[in-house]
Amino acid sequence: MKEWFDLDFAPSRPVKGCTRIAAVDLIQILIFTFLVVASGSFKLAQSQQLQEETAPEPFVEPSQPRAPSISVESGFASFYHAAFHGRLTASGETFNRYALTAAHKTLPFGTLVRVINLRNGRSVIVRVNDRGPLGKNRVIDVSPRAARELGFLAYGVTWVKLEILTSDDLSDLEEK
Repeated sequence: MKEWFDLDFAPSRPVKGCTRIAAVDLIQILIFTFLVVASGSFKLAQSQQLQEETAPEPFVEPSQPRAPSISVESGFASFYHAAFHGRLTASGETFNRYALTAAHKTLPFGTLVRVINLRNGRSVIVRVNDRGPLGKNRVIDVSPRAARELGFLAYGVTWVKLEILTSDDLSDLEEK
């Protein structure tokens, strides 16, 4: 007994008009599939552009000297894969790969941390909103935008130093 999902394209006896109808149906299916995929790609591109435009601005480093921040730890930093975009973090907020956020194992949610790339001297301030990193020998996971600001997006990991921002550091940031 033949099932509906058998793909036997060579019928045992020819049926008049069958091949023409099947070809027209196949063309319609292909056109419909193309239109669905194209409209989905267009909507995805629009939503990514909207998220990039609405992403928060990076913190500006103060130009005047300040008291040293509290150094927490040094180690390897990595960044989240783009597949996590839109998923919930441990703090309950939605992960945005265009925001300056990070995951740390022990720091409280909402803590502002200056991450300094020890290979090139670049730094960025991120807000802890998730737990992790799960990778071995890693001290922090940052968003892809923070990795780009730090200059290690192409490398995947880099050696960093973490500093917790104090209330003095925060008041300096608010003045700027």
